[in-house]
Formats: sequence, C-alpha cells, structure tokens
Amino acid sequence: MHQNGHGIRQGDRLLKMQGTLDRGPVEFRSHIVEQEGEVMAIATRDVVSVPPTRTILAAVEQMTACGFRRLPVTDAGTNKLRGILTSGDVISLLGGGDTSRLVGEKHHGNLIAAVNESVRAIMTRQVVTLPDNARIREAVDMIVTKKIGGLPIVDKHGVLAGIVTERDVLRVLGAERSTLHVEDVMSQSLRVTTPDCPIATVTHDMMKYRFRRLPVVSEDVLYGIVTATDLMRYLGSREVFTRMTTGNVAEVTDLPVRTLISGELTTTTPEKNINEAAREMLDRNIGALPVIEDSRLIGLVTEFDLVRAFARG
Repeated sequence: MHQNGHGIRQGDRLLKMQGTLDRGPVEFRSHIVEQEGEVMAIATRDVVSVPPTRTILAAVEQMTACGFRRLPVTDAGTNKLRGILTSGDVISLLGGGDTSRLVGEKHHGNLIAAVNESVRAIMTRQVVTLPDNARIREAVDMIVTKKIGGLPIVDKHGVLAGIVTERDVLRVLGAERSTLHVEDVMSQSLRVTTPDCPIATVTHDMMKYRFRRLPVVSEDVLYGIVTATDLMRYLGSREVFTRMTTGNVAEVTDLPVRTLISGELTTTTPEKNINEAAREMLDRNIGALPVIEDSRLIGLVTEFDLVRAFARG
C-alpha cells in the first residue's frame, strides 16, 4: 500500500483547510428557477451517438476527440436510446468499479482485449432521461436533485432527440445576476491525492466517493487536478498503450497520477462573484475551479455547485 508521511492512504486523504474568511453555513431560498420554454431550446440537437456493437475503444476515442464526458448508445436503425457511456464507466473499467471485472476476470488483466469488447459490456443501461417537451426548469431540477451532469432527451417513442448538460443549464442560469460569492457555494472538505499516488487508487476512490475530479496536493500545495475526463483521455488518446509491453492493465494503473496531469491549471479566489466564476468556466470549457487563498487550497467550486446556487436563488 502506498502511503504518505502520515501513514494515510494517498487517495483517501481528507483536506480541511479553513481560510481567513468567515465560512459559516449559507441559507438559500429554495425554489426552482422559472425558465419558460422547452428544454430543446438549450439542448444539443445534433447528438453524436454510437451503436451497442461499437467497441469500447472506438467509443472512448470518439468521446476524447469530441471532448464529451458522455456518449449516448442508440440502435443503428431506429436511433432509440439503449444506454449511455460516461467517463465514470471508463474509470470503472480501469479499476475503479464493477466493470473492471471485464478486464481482470474475463480477460485476465489484458486491457487491450477488454477494450475491444462491444460498448454494451460497460455502458449504463438505466438512463435518466427527459421528454422532448420538458421545460428548462425540469432539467435544472433533475440535474440538482439527482446530481446528473447530462440528460439525454427522448421523444415519445424513445428516440434520441437531444442532450442537455450542466453546462447548457449554467449558460442560461448564469445570465441572472447573483450576489453570492465562490466561498458561499464551494465544497470545503475535499478528498485529495498526491502526485505519486497510483492511478489505480485514484480510479478506485473516484468511484467509491462518486467524484469526477480530485485535487492533487504536494505538501499542502496544489500540484494540479485530475478529472474523470483526464482518465478517459488517457485511454481514448491511446497514450495508455505506449506505456504497455505485456498488455496487462497493471502496467498503466500502477503509474503515478502525475502522469495524467497537464501543466495548465486555472484557479479562483473565495471572494469572486459566482457569475464571474461561471463565465470563466464556460469560456475555458472546464468543469471546476480550485479555490486558493493565501497560496493554499481551501475549496473547489464545480459546475454543479454553481447550477445549484443559481437555481436556489
């Protein structure tokens, strides 16, 4: 087991750093945003999808090339929705969850053989959807209550008509001026990892705690942030195969998480207005901002945090 200097599991460290500002609980007015109009007005209509027979690798390559975190799976002839492949499903395959058995048991650890299975082997089959006549406020309510980052939209026959995401909703809600600041909505108790933590530990912890991203901290200084998309891109870009000689999944999952972290890191500060934070996320096409105060990581604000804050008023 890899350990840090305090004997705590690297991927299971809980960071609780209080800033200098008062960070007491915030009371929100609870109501669903009244946003008239059908959800199709903000949804992506020309949706890229794959058939259930597409290989896992081909599907992940498509997600990586398009910058998607989720990919609907539809029948080739009817375009009826059969499932969805998410970055979480890919993390599960790499050792974080139930579908890792496809690699470990069926293919005896051979990742190359496993990713050439059809996408139906790991896709999420029970998909939460919206009808094509849903209101925007219904999408907001579903995203906030079920904590789902993207919702396929289907017609009355179950045919895929579009997809709406947290980002689509944030683009609409963020136009309404808020008096809240980042410190009012950010997550403060963060589970973090270290640069030398094995990728296998990170995938396991992401699945266990249902995180999409994990700050990487070295001696209490923010080193970077690893996301579900980074892990998916690792496979979809085929970089993973350049680090293999035998094809065994352990060759890549035993590598340190620093392998996946790019040099670019955008952060924010606790006093920034959430409209500014939302605009920065949208402009940079990122899903979260680490919150820094006095050179220390004190929190993380995500698209979900902002959608929930704007929805509550």
